[in-house]
Amino acid sequence: MARNKDARPPSFAVSVVGLSGTEKEKGNCGVGKSCLCNRYIRPNADGYYSEHTSVLSTIDFGGRVVNNDHFLYWGEVSHRGDDGLDCKIQVIEQTEFIDDQTFLPHRSTNLQPYTKRAAATKLQSAEKLMYICTDQLGLEQDFDQKQMPDGKLNIDGFVLCIDVSKGCNRKFDDQMKFVNSLYSHIVKSKKPIVVAATKCDECVDQHLRDLHAFVAGKKNLLLIETSARSNVNAEVCFNALIQQLDKTRGKPKTVSYLEAYKVQRQLVASVTDRFEKLIVHTVRDYHVTWKAVINNLKGQADYDDFITLEGSRKALATFTKHIAQLKQEHIRRRREEYLTTLPKTLNNLLNNLDEVEHLSWPEARSVIRNRPDFQYWFVVLEQTPWDETDHIAMSDRRIPFDLLDTPDGERIYHNHVQHLLSEKRRVEMKERFKKTLDRVHFISAGQPWEEVMCFVMEDEAYKYITESDRRDVYCRHQQEIVERAKEDFQEMLFEHAELFYDLDLNATPSCDKMSEIHCVLNEEPRYRALQKLAPDRESLLLKHIGFVYHPTKETCLSGQNCVDLKVEQVLANRLVQLDHGRSNLYYNSANVDKINLCLLGREGLSQELANEIRAQSTDDEYTLDGKIYELELLAVDVNSTLLFSHTWVATFKPHGCFCVFNSIESLNCIGDCIGRIRAEMAQSRRERFAQPLPFVLILANQRDSVCKNIPILRHQGQQLANKLQCTFVDVPPGAFPRKFTEFQIKQGLRAALDGLKHSFDVLAPLPSIKDMSETDLRIVMCAMCWDPFSVDLILSPFLDSHCCSAGQPGQSNTLILDKIIGDSRRRIQVTVLSYHTAIGVRKDELVHGYILVYSAKRKASMATLRAFLAEVQDVIPVQMVAITDSQADFFENDAIKELMTEGEHIATEIAAKFTALYSLSQYHRQTEVFTPFFNEVLEKKPNIESSFLFDSSSREGPAGAGEDVFPTSPHSHSPAYHNAYYPESDDDNEAPPPYSPIGDDVQLLPTPSERAKYRIDLEGNEYPVHSTPLGEHERNHKVPPPVRPKPLLPKPNVKKLDPNLLKTIEAGMRSNRRAPRGPQHGGGEDPEASDNYADPVDTLLRSRALHNDDIYAVPDDAHSRLVRIRNSFGGLHGPHGGGDEENGFDRKSQAGRRPSKYKHRSKILFSKTKAYQRRFQSDSEGEESGPATQKKKKGRAHRGSEEDPLLSPADPWKGGIDNPAITSDPEQEDKKMKKKKTPKTPKEPKKPKSSKPPKPLYPPTRRTWESNYFGVPLQNLVTADRPIPLFIDKCVDYIERTGLTTEGLYRVSGNKTDQDNIQKQFDQDHCIDFVAMDVAVNAAAGALKAFFADLPDPLIPYSLHPELVEAAKIVDYIERLRVLKEIVKKFPSVNYQVFKYIITHLNRVSQHSKSTLMTADNLSICFWPTLMRPDFENKDTLSTTKLNQAVVESFIVQSDYFFHGAEVAEGGGGEGAPPPAPPQHCHSMVEALLPLQLPPPLQPQQIQHPLHHEPLI
Repeated sequence: MARNKDARPPSFAVSVVGLSGTEKEKGNCGVGKSCLCNRYIRPNADGYYSEHTSVLSTIDFGGRVVNNDHFLYWGEVSHRGDDGLDCKIQVIEQTEFIDDQTFLPHRSTNLQPYTKRAAATKLQSAEKLMYICTDQLGLEQDFDQKQMPDGKLNIDGFVLCIDVSKGCNRKFDDQMKFVNSLYSHIVKSKKPIVVAATKCDECVDQHLRDLHAFVAGKKNLLLIETSARSNVNAEVCFNALIQQLDKTRGKPKTVSYLEAYKVQRQLVASVTDRFEKLIVHTVRDYHVTWKAVINNLKGQADYDDFITLEGSRKALATFTKHIAQLKQEHIRRRREEYLTTLPKTLNNLLNNLDEVEHLSWPEARSVIRNRPDFQYWFVVLEQTPWDETDHIAMSDRRIPFDLLDTPDGERIYHNHVQHLLSEKRRVEMKERFKKTLDRVHFISAGQPWEEVMCFVMEDEAYKYITESDRRDVYCRHQQEIVERAKEDFQEMLFEHAELFYDLDLNATPSCDKMSEIHCVLNEEPRYRALQKLAPDRESLLLKHIGFVYHPTKETCLSGQNCVDLKVEQVLANRLVQLDHGRSNLYYNSANVDKINLCLLGREGLSQELANEIRAQSTDDEYTLDGKIYELELLAVDVNSTLLFSHTWVATFKPHGCFCVFNSIESLNCIGDCIGRIRAEMAQSRRERFAQPLPFVLILANQRDSVCKNIPILRHQGQQLANKLQCTFVDVPPGAFPRKFTEFQIKQGLRAALDGLKHSFDVLAPLPSIKDMSETDLRIVMCAMCWDPFSVDLILSPFLDSHCCSAGQPGQSNTLILDKIIGDSRRRIQVTVLSYHTAIGVRKDELVHGYILVYSAKRKASMATLRAFLAEVQDVIPVQMVAITDSQADFFENDAIKELMTEGEHIATEIAAKFTALYSLSQYHRQTEVFTPFFNEVLEKKPNIESSFLFDSSSREGPAGAGEDVFPTSPHSHSPAYHNAYYPESDDDNEAPPPYSPIGDDVQLLPTPSERAKYRIDLEGNEYPVHSTPLGEHERNHKVPPPVRPKPLLPKPNVKKLDPNLLKTIEAGMRSNRRAPRGPQHGGGEDPEASDNYADPVDTLLRSRALHNDDIYAVPDDAHSRLVRIRNSFGGLHGPHGGGDEENGFDRKSQAGRRPSKYKHRSKILFSKTKAYQRRFQSDSEGEESGPATQKKKKGRAHRGSEEDPLLSPADPWKGGIDNPAITSDPEQEDKKMKKKKTPKTPKEPKKPKSSKPPKPLYPPTRRTWESNYFGVPLQNLVTADRPIPLFIDKCVDYIERTGLTTEGLYRVSGNKTDQDNIQKQFDQDHCIDFVAMDVAVNAAAGALKAFFADLPDPLIPYSLHPELVEAAKIVDYIERLRVLKEIVKKFPSVNYQVFKYIITHLNRVSQHSKSTLMTADNLSICFWPTLMRPDFENKDTLSTTKLNQAVVESFIVQSDYFFHGAEVAEGGGGEGAPPPAPPQHCHSMVEALLPLQLPPPLQPQQIQHPLHHEPLI
């Protein structure tokens, strides 16, 4: 040991020895001396080399590292012991280098054998460098160069290495012999020795035991089990030697290899785990490099510890593995993303189940590849598979197409197909469930799902879909119900317009008014339908009231459908087009020298006319009235395809069209052709502003016949000419050899030239009559928002005219008409507004006339018109316009007929004009429609303006007298004529022709009571016939009056209809032949003497003064007696003359009186306004009003039609032509009146509520004639031989023979007049034959239902109603039927037989439901109120409505079981027997159902005594 004398730490030199030599001696591998030295000197993993060779070249052996010595200098290492003492240890490895050429030991300066040389304690080698690894040899300059200190070392101790592994071509015994020899030399040096068992990681247990035995046999010899490769006990081995060298140091603890290895592995595992976590935390992107990671990790303990223990290569391997994992994770995520997107992609590309259901996966891939949007969803890669290409690093999210080749792609495709199938099934089930909910009629708006769920739980669709789907479907169903209920509620509010529109603008409704509104609306089913949504209902009501108080187009409840907005849009577009089109006329002068004539005829007739004209011409030149015209003729057959061409008019440019006919057939063809031509030209006029085409009808002479058809053809031709507003050229008197005469041709040419002249007058630039701001007349047209027609329809009479232009700037709803009214051209300003906007105009601005438009399909439209009209000053003329689709609607739709009749009745009462527009008609959009109205307005203009000034001054000054004075009678002549619509009028100054808007030969009745103007058609149905217009209209007509129409052929069995009806028909036919009416004297010649309508007394032209109550009088058909009706309004009125009367007013008296409002001139308007007040007052007064109260209301007790809705309806128009009271016998009426005069018995004390008998649904007062058959007890009508009343038998027999294919049987109401006539005829003759009468099936069905409704007691006795309701609640279907059967047996025998008969009949009807659409469910809905007649004012009745209907349905479905001894019919438990509702839900179940089936009950306070008619003379 070399001791230094200074304070430096001591230094020890250790020599590592062991088996060395040639391969023969040591085998092909060493014993691990170099590895042990390497691990001790450089313990870091990066500094450890596992391969150290002893076979060197001569050059390497002679290098400075080996330095021709057989030992290596490994360098020195500082060591700090457990006691804190430092020392330096220098390590020498004794080995023997072999020449790589001779494989013999190199020759060196020391030639001793290894055993002696290794035991040397003094070593010397000048400039010997420290050995690092084999690669250092020859490249010393590339490695760290350290020299052995002083070139010499003194060995202080030895480490003897013994390999305990299996060894390589070496026997352990041979090694031990060598070790024994070596040990014997070393021990002589007296130096400490430590035996190191090397390669213990591969040790052989026997070798290790032998080594232990060897060591145990030696004195002071220590054995350390080591493994340089595993870095186990290498340091311990040298520390043990140092302890022996320096006894002052503590003895190191030696452990076996296994224990040390375990500790080492735990350390390595801990360090590795920390390093891996560090890598995971640091490296997130698989694109990062190792070099970048090292720079980030240097200096971190986890990284340094791992590098020390495991080395950089393992660190790189860990990093590489982590990067690979990141990449695979990225690929996995991409794959999952693609696979997640694939179903959505397939749903977009292959969403048609029918297309893909039977496709294989390869076929489906081919279909996908051919889709046009394939590139949007997929990308095709040049290299595959996609996860091994750069595509994984791209941001492209399209799916690689090769992914579809994988099993996952195919699996997803099949799942997609299955999803489509299941989704289809799910959607079907949801729709089925929706239909199930639609069939559950008792679901009300706002009803929660939990209350409905129990009623549909057995439904198949309910079981199939999920709860979320159920709630979703129910939510959608509820939304529909709520939206429908809200729309119905809003429509109901509009229908009660009189309740709201009497409010003042910009005011606030009082509490009393709100109470009145709620009281009135509470009777409406549509009000109660929102019972569970009371806040929403209240919000809608307040919103409506707010709109009524502050009406603007911005706050209009119809939104963008507001009439004001629509009109602005249409006028902005159309008027610009009209102004722009005026310069495009191809006619520019009235100086016509050439005339293009189109000749229209049938079967060569047009060509014959062309030949005749050419024969009368010279070189196509024709002389007429001293002027020569060049004629160009175009003969066209009516069946030619040229007529269907859209360009022939523009190409030929005809100036006129001669239409020639010689038969009824050719005349009909001519009419159709003119219609088509005018339709085409109307479109052309809209597009190019072309001129109208004059038409001339020419009757050809029939030279080959006896001319017996000439009068008929003349009459029909004249009628068609009147309808089409064209000229008719008749055959001149006398005999002519040719079909056409020169007189006819000249007349036709003159008519064509007159038409051209008129067209030029219209189309020429309009002269500036006056300043644009000045207008002669100001007309306001009003329409209802949200009406089911386009504003183009009501604007078309103006916009399709050539005299229409835009209003002043800023007046977007105004247009200007320049028309010849009277004797000069007038400028008319027409402002088209909604009713809510027109209210302000009505109050504040001067208006000369109102055109009030309403839809005949919408009650709210009529109600709004009534409310508006009621407040209009009665001096302002009014034109009422009804809008519907076609003329047939009046006869086919009772609701439309009712509204049109009501409108016409109001117009008659206030002497207004009335007409109709048809959206499907092509011949109604001309300004001439309103020419009579404009004439009237112009005539009354001074009175209107003076009235406006008077009213303005009265508003500014003190309040004048009240306006409740009833005006003079509004009716002085026959009802207001219906202005019709004609497409191509040739003269603005001409009034409409005398034909009806309803059809060629029929006219909508001006008053419902004029049954005299009805005829019977070939099927026995009534239709109105045309009557020549009288009064002021006659003065405006230039066309000749029509010839008396051809009488209709008599029809057999007409005599079986009502005799009174026949009388009125004959009287009406006589009225058609009357001369124009002038001042009349005497009641016998009164044209309306046969009408059963209360005419104003002033129309009777009496010469004496009348009583102040005698305003309306009813003429008597049979005796020409007048019956007085009390004036319900009061006031004094004097008689008026006839000569100067206009619309029932004396002009002198009219100019001097203060204007009133139209509601005081119309019973309908007045009664509608007052009806709400009466209803509110009666509700507030209650049922217990005493005699004092009744006496107080005596003045109102005789208002007739106002307060007696049953006997004299408040809505007289509702009867229309169906009101049986109109045709009733006057004698029977007198009897009724006398009978009703009987004093009323004193009011009985009020009985307890429980004893109050139920009220019948249909009061017996529905009939207006006395009957000994109808309305009598059932037992009075049957005998033992005939248990079924004869009337029931006849109705059922007729219905089953003729009506089992009639759609809507028993649901569609028949004509009420026919129903009443059937009963009245049966009253007179029980042997009537329905087939011979040719009555409508629906009328017979209605008469049958009316029979049951008129019975004193319902067919199903009231006493059994509670039992039937309880039976309906039984859950078990069979048990329910059994109980119902027992209840039926309790019927009175008469009721039982009739009930059995009618139920069996209804069962047969239900069996034909495919054609009638009347299932047992529908029939029960129609019949149960008739058969049971419950009291709907009773809340208990409301709660059992659905159950009552279900009972009747069960009877119908199972009629064979109940009455004919059959078994229960299969499937009868379905719709015939719905599950009964639990008691707690019964009320809510039927609350929404009832209003949809039945009208609101009549209030008892509204039923008054009939009027006492007394004769006037």
